[in-house]
Amino acid sequence: MAKNDPYAALRIKEFNIFLFVRFLLVFGWSMQFIVIEWQVYSITKNPLSLGIIGLMEIIPAFSMALFAGHIVDQSEKRNLLAKCTAAFSLISLGLYFLTTANVINNWSTNTILYGIYALVFFGGFLRSFFGPTIFSLVALLVPKKIYHNAATWSTSTWKTASVSGALFGGFLISWIGVDNTLLLVFILVILSLIFTFSIQKKPILNTKIGEPMMQSLKAGVKFVFKTKEILGVLTLDMIAVLFGGTVAILSVFAQDILKVGPEGFGLLNASISMGSIVTMFLTTYIPINKKTGLKMLVSVFIFGLSIIAFGLSSIFLVSVLALFISGAADGISMVIRQTILQLKTPDDMRGRVSSVNSMFVGSSNELGAFESGLAAKLIGPVAAVVFGGTMTLLTVGFTAITNPTLRELDLTQEIKENEKEE
Repeated sequence: MAKNDPYAALRIKEFNIFLFVRFLLVFGWSMQFIVIEWQVYSITKNPLSLGIIGLMEIIPAFSMALFAGHIVDQSEKRNLLAKCTAAFSLISLGLYFLTTANVINNWSTNTILYGIYALVFFGGFLRSFFGPTIFSLVALLVPKKIYHNAATWSTSTWKTASVSGALFGGFLISWIGVDNTLLLVFILVILSLIFTFSIQKKPILNTKIGEPMMQSLKAGVKFVFKTKEILGVLTLDMIAVLFGGTVAILSVFAQDILKVGPEGFGLLNASISMGSIVTMFLTTYIPINKKTGLKMLVSVFIFGLSIIAFGLSSIFLVSVLALFISGAADGISMVIRQTILQLKTPDDMRGRVSSVNSMFVGSSNELGAFESGLAAKLIGPVAAVVFGGTMTLLTVGFTAITNPTLRELDLTQEIKENEKEE
């Protein structure tokens, strides 16, 4: 493989299969989430029911995260991914059943609603396993010298699938109906399960099989908090997502401030996603190993500035550009975070470290949506967005001053050492 080959990881057959499996899973999961939100609101006409969906997912995902990480580190990763995928297919099948015409016409609204909530809750439980399993499996599919390249392609695949799944979910509701869309999700998940078995079983690299759970969990958390680079990037991303997230109140800006209607609302959402996707693919050509920590800090700083610009803008095109830049900066920070996690995490601790990552960053999406909505209610949407962007900038400054290890991080030497080991 040529030096700095942007397609290095894609030259490995099993990694390509893994990317295909991940795309199908995330595409289906994203499409399913959009469809369920639509269906729940259609049968209840109560906005609070949408908030409960997020709550039903985040409670098990957050509370089970560390335990899931321990189990992942103790298990064979290919089979664990297959078990999670098989369980996910049952959720999709159950949701399809609850949205069929026969059930809608003969069951009470509350019975259907509680059934959907129960399946979403089970999905949150599975979510706590999916992240650590996928993160751990990536490192077993590619040599160490191209971890950074594999992390970029894996993150880009996730983002592309997430965006396209949400987009197609909306169209398919209109084209083939809610129930048939969920049936399609079930088919996609079964397809991903079949392809999962094209990946060979991987060795369990954890040398402490059978280690007591509490001791294992303590070791994972301790590692994250003593590794300044990992703690720094997790904190940065958590604050950026928690305070800088504008997605939850974009509809307020589209309707009341920019006055651009549903079409403009769609463009605002799309601009964030397109910014992320474009820059994540660009990072496969532009190495981020030099001055890695500084690039992370700068990207989050630009993210904060663009969020403030969006909040202050009353011109639609300026708002779209600001959100595109915020998505681009966020895409860079995501790739850098995943690269640092892959390179700095020992093989026997990947599940637990990924679980802590999901607790820091993944849970911040739901909490960030709540924070944005509450702040918008208390101080107004413009002030809420500007406040969030300002908090992000302050966090970058604080991290740059107090965490010189992250600020001065350069992965060039580490990547060279990995190349020598191969």
